[in-house]
Amino acid sequence: MDPYTQLLALLDSGTPCCAVLVVSAVGSTPREAGVRAVVEGDGRIHGTVGGGAVEARAQAAAIEACRTGRAAILDCELSGDDAADCDPICGGRMRLLVDPTAVKDRSAYEQAARALARRERGVLVTEVDTGHGVRTRVCWREGSLPPGDPAAPETFVELVAPEPLLVIAGGGHIGQALARQAILIGFQVTVIEDRPEYAAPSLFPVEATARCGDIAETLGALPSDGDTYFVIVTRGHRHDAAALRACLRKPAAYIGMIGSRRKVALLRERFLRESIATEEQLDAIYAPIGLDIGAETVPEIAAAIAAQLIAVRRRGHGPREPRDLRDP
Repeated sequence: MDPYTQLLALLDSGTPCCAVLVVSAVGSTPREAGVRAVVEGDGRIHGTVGGGAVEARAQAAAIEACRTGRAAILDCELSGDDAADCDPICGGRMRLLVDPTAVKDRSAYEQAARALARRERGVLVTEVDTGHGVRTRVCWREGSLPPGDPAAPETFVELVAPEPLLVIAGGGHIGQALARQAILIGFQVTVIEDRPEYAAPSLFPVEATARCGDIAETLGALPSDGDTYFVIVTRGHRHDAAALRACLRKPAAYIGMIGSRRKVALLRERFLRESIATEEQLDAIYAPIGLDIGAETVPEIAAAIAAQLIAVRRRGHGPREPRDLRDP
């Protein structure tokens, strides 16, 4: 559950809670600015702001803030000089806002949650006035920033964007294992399979969506954008080729296809000969898929693919297996 939906659920149930936001992170820190968590009045945390001593301080501050009803700012120095001590030694600094008054800004959080559900983007703007205690105001804007409030000396702009979407073409053993790992690393997951027995929802995490139908047709009709990742792991080269053809001209952050060196080379030759794809389009495909870590078992292959997805998501490109489409 995203932090905005989690916060709304607690607010609507009347559970005392705090919205916790990392408003700045300088140097080496466990989490970056903009990360959110929700802490209940008993200290139970949903999400994480970095774990360890920083998170323990945030939980303790949230318990106190729920008791007093007053927001607080935490400045955390991660500059301990003894690895044997409990103080963090990363060397950076983090600033956290702990806000037990989120109910007054419920509308803004609800709009953020709705935007995520629709795979839309926007910004949450949090204004903090520390003149007399800590007072906050949170506003939602779709794609544009509001004018600053001169009465608020500190303004924090938080990008609200959906998790990247991973579309797995093929619900076999690798597709199932990859779906489980992808959920853990922060992807929304849709699995497309044409065999009903391999599209059963029970085969996949409850957070994943399984769709049964012709793979190429379903891929072709599926909306995609620059945050969509396609992984092609069907049961045979004919289905892989049809799925790849359906993906080639769709907006995507990543397209990867499983296959041996020979299969990839033959497919490349055919696509060029029949003018299905250009050299540039084929060069962008990750095939053979995944990092070259010597993976052999299904879970290992899924881990190799997941690692490549992380690299592309965080760096914009991923290491390639030496034998890719450009090396027949």
